[in-house]
Amino acid sequence: MLGRKERDQLKLFITGSLRQLIPNDHILCKVDRVLDLSWLRQEVAELYCNDNGRPGIDPEVAVRLMLAGFLLGVVHDRRLLREAQVNIAIRWFIGYGLHEPLPDHSSLTRIRQRWGPERFRRIFEKTVQTCLTAKIATGEIVHIDTSLIRANVSWESLAVRHVEAVEGANVSSEAEERKSSCKTGKYKKVCATDPDATMATNGRNRRLEPCYKQHAAVDDKLGVILDVEVTTGELNEGQHIIEQVDRTAARTGAKIKAVTADAGYAYGKSMAPWRIAKSTRLYRRRLSPSDQPSHRVASARTPRTIS
Repeated sequence: MLGRKERDQLKLFITGSLRQLIPNDHILCKVDRVLDLSWLRQEVAELYCNDNGRPGIDPEVAVRLMLAGFLLGVVHDRRLLREAQVNIAIRWFIGYGLHEPLPDHSSLTRIRQRWGPERFRRIFEKTVQTCLTAKIATGEIVHIDTSLIRANVSWESLAVRHVEAVEGANVSSEAEERKSSCKTGKYKKVCATDPDATMATNGRNRRLEPCYKQHAAVDDKLGVILDVEVTTGELNEGQHIIEQVDRTAARTGAKIKAVTADAGYAYGKSMAPWRIAKSTRLYRRRLSPSDQPSHRVASARTPRTIS
């Protein structure tokens, strides 16, 4: 028999909670079971006035919104808040009912500006320490890799400038001739609206695009990110690996037994400060937890922290 569903007037009031409408295997439900942000309010309390001004957004709501956007693949705040208007899982995750108006998308931008990068780094370090305490990360085997992030700028915003800061008002004909040459390397395109987004590419046969670089250090056990840093796209990853490994070791407090990276890090300038033990081998693959780093992995070490 052909069924029919009336859609004229659905029920406005329901009994129970929003949690009953969300599957148990939803990613936000899984995260909520282990997420504890009770310490966050004290972390950012000094940035707010106690007895003056309008009530701000709960810090836990802001972090949960950002986390929901990351887990659901929504990278833009405007789109995230628009999705939260109709997504009951996001509303439940941040503690808002169906009848409550959500914060404006610009509030997340203001919160990022108010807290600043150092505050977010302390929040990240607190999260890493929680993972180490829960034994889901050890910090003994670390995988280093870099990802290019395409900047959200248009090609029309790119301009050509001289690296040596020649103003261009009195450019000689000889300089113009050098400018047209692709071999000098003194001229490059920069973004006028976002100077930090420099031209880079991840392949020889691909064109240069305005990008950032995300340098990440990932724990081998369950893939917990132990360290992350965002730089301009033109910074070579080999120039950043030693500093990142030292920072990871200091944060985890563990003795790093092995560090793995791809071929992009394997050149003389980046390997010069490292001392490679004679009995070790270099591998360009991801290690499984069953591998023995003592004889299967290169034990790259610096004179300071790695052995």
